[in-house]
Amino acid sequence: MAFRFIDPGPLIDRELELVSPAERWADGMIEAASHPYTIAISPKDSEVTREQLVHYIREFPLGRQPVNTAKNLVPAYAFWMRLRPEFSPAVPMAGGLSLRIGHTMNLETYIGHIGYTVYPPARGNHYAERAVRLILPLAKRHGMESLWITCNPENAASRRTCERLGAVMVDIVDLPMDHNLYQKGERKKCRFRLAL
Repeated sequence: MAFRFIDPGPLIDRELELVSPAERWADGMIEAASHPYTIAISPKDSEVTREQLVHYIREFPLGRQPVNTAKNLVPAYAFWMRLRPEFSPAVPMAGGLSLRIGHTMNLETYIGHIGYTVYPPARGNHYAERAVRLILPLAKRHGMESLWITCNPENAASRRTCERLGAVMVDIVDLPMDHNLYQKGERKKCRFRLAL
């Protein structure tokens, strides 16, 4: 049966709202990426340009990435973490989150079903944990019974996020030398399993 994307409905937890990537949010993402804390703490995140965001939005409308068998990619949802302005946040956007639907060795061993990033000026508010909790019903609607989340062993904040979610660390694995994450300088992944 062909995969069908599902409308998740509103995804809101107080000041945090998950939104589909759209041009109207791009300037907010750039503002968060170019914040002095982001530049100082996470310079790679600060390199994103508006043109890159617009290209991504046009390539994947609503943040929905279809299956791509040629690239061994499963269908995925992408969301941006918007901070609602009535709460006077430090930045308009906190980061992003993706949910990948499927069961492959690459997903369950190296990249995980869920990926997230939180810009430095928005850290300390459990936005990654809260965003994951918001999308768990969507994963269940796709028949997922458990989700794998991976992170680098030295990423203590991400490991704590997984633990707060109730995920259990199963093991730490070596990345194969031919994996694209290895090519980016990563060497190991902690594997957390989250039962739904």
